[in-house]
Amino acid sequence: MTGEPITAPAPPRFAEALRFWFKLGFISFGGPAGQIAIMHQELVERRRWISEQRFLHALNYCMLLPGPEACQLAIYTGWLLHGVRGGLMAGLLFFLPAFVLLSALAGLYLAFGDLPLVQGVFQGIKPAVVAVVLFAAWRIGARAIRNALLLAIAALAFVGIFFLKIDFPWIVLGAGLLGAIGGRLLPEQFAGAGGHGSRHQDHGPALIDDHTPPPDHARFAWHRLAVMLAAFLSIWAAAMLALGGQPDLFHMGDFFTKAAFLTIGGAYAVLPYVYQGAVEHHGWLSGPQMMDGLALGETTPGPLIMIVTWVGYVGGVTKAVAADATAAGVAGAAVATFFTFLPSFLFILVGGPLIEATRGELKFTAPLTAITAAVVGVIVNLAAFFAWHTFWPAATDASPFAGPFDWLAVAIAAAAFVALWQYKVDIMTVIGACALLGLATSLLR
Repeated sequence: MTGEPITAPAPPRFAEALRFWFKLGFISFGGPAGQIAIMHQELVERRRWISEQRFLHALNYCMLLPGPEACQLAIYTGWLLHGVRGGLMAGLLFFLPAFVLLSALAGLYLAFGDLPLVQGVFQGIKPAVVAVVLFAAWRIGARAIRNALLLAIAALAFVGIFFLKIDFPWIVLGAGLLGAIGGRLLPEQFAGAGGHGSRHQDHGPALIDDHTPPPDHARFAWHRLAVMLAAFLSIWAAAMLALGGQPDLFHMGDFFTKAAFLTIGGAYAVLPYVYQGAVEHHGWLSGPQMMDGLALGETTPGPLIMIVTWVGYVGGVTKAVAADATAAGVAGAAVATFFTFLPSFLFILVGGPLIEATRGELKFTAPLTAITAAVVGVIVNLAAFFAWHTFWPAATDASPFAGPFDWLAVAIAAAAFVALWQYKVDIMTVIGACALLGLATSLLR
């Protein structure tokens, strides 16, 4: 390529890397795909801190893990560049802006959410959420369901969670077992679809290039693994012990730790589990409040799993975990966010050296393929649940189709889905347009 530099860039200073990760936290819109695209452009193409092959290797590992893959990719890259402190700061700065913004929005929502104009905005946003979740199911299903057997697993997952009310963890476990058995009996049906890109593009020599050996801190050693694992377990135990005097916060810590290990297939996959626990079991917030938080989470930077910040804030206020409402909300938000993201740092800082030592050998497993297919059915269930609450706003469990049917909400949801699916309109644009439509409708009534 004409004019391409022939030498790798100089290693970035820690302060320079911090500025980049801080900037990334504010511009990481567009969900995992958008966030990964931004990191690829900045890290691989523009700055050349890491090569295409090393970037994809790290990404494929992150895609196998529970949790937000884009955030984990940032942790992985920061760790490669500057060790543990680099990984910690890259991960923290990736979601910190979203934490502050969603906490502030939750406080405003609880203070002013009853105003007619605000309610009008959310009346437009809720049908958009139905379309967004259904579109997510279609998008993930198009990649994950490649044959009739995987389609059957997705259908079983939907029936299990929608009709039989089986909890999400059991759905994941069952799908994993089916994949493990099916991988032995019918391996061709569970073969992986490949990574996120295989065509190597030459952007010039990178600081961490294809054949650059791992830095010293990234080399695998059993004593390092043991020390790091012990450190994370100690941090988790100390945090849980500190919450022991406040039962509601303790339950939040326990619940969101479990949720973090179940976020396989993206945030949409774990939302039913979060709903079951946060709304139905613990009563931290209502179903409509959960939908409103999801809508706002779609329009803010950071991973979509940041919906847990919203759940924690509203739950902290609902359960009055502190005398002051703002302090209660921030405490709940901090607990939910801390315990959700702690495992992501664990997976990278403990597992990263193993992955660096086995570059080129990582593959999708049959159990993960089956779980991903089941996730599609779970997300369809989530879309059905949101549609029920939106199209029959007065319905209850005892009378599931009571009250008037909201035809306007159906029309908005259909238009939003067509915009997303057919015309590839950005999610934020769709939600913004629906919010304006809801506001206009409330003014005309």
